Amino acid sequence: MSERDRDGLLAEAIGLREQGQAEEARERLLMLAAGHPEDAEVAYQTAWVHDVLGLEAEAVPFYERSLRGAGLPEEDRRGALLGLGSTYRVLGRCTKAVETLRLGVAEFPEDGALQSFLAMALFNTGQHHEAVQILLRLIATTSQDAYVQRYRRAIEHYARDLDETL
Repeated sequence: MSERDRDGLLAEAIGLREQGQAEEARERLLMLAAGHPEDAEVAYQTAWVHDVLGLEAEAVPFYERSLRGAGLPEEDRRGALLGLGSTYRVLGRCTKAVETLRLGVAEFPEDGALQSFLAMALFNTGQHHEAVQILLRLIATTSQDAYVQRYRRAIEHYARDLDETL
């Protein structure tokens, strides 16, 4: 299959997924993935469509392949890290979720979604203190709520040391 054919089929599959025709997109993407096993972008799109269909366990190897491969655009890498971390969490593989989402937050520290999913995975692994710290910092820095902004400095201060008392 030529690169042009690959690009056309990939665009078609993405369009089908975006139009709510995930099963049809999955069929095309599985065919593409079989023909391009080292293609990170194809692997990512294949993982994504499996997630859309609620086939999380089937999504994992495609997410992992997409992150191992070269040439994944930055925005897709961000999505793959979030998707894989979230999928690990849903499957009860919370330690792997934390590991993956920490990598995502390290690479994309401004991404509030990655931080939120990391906080959930930390909660699931019993790391409640760090989970609350992350969420408090996120609320303080991203909330447009006037009352949150009024107390932003205090929220950020206590996020650094939740145990501080007089």
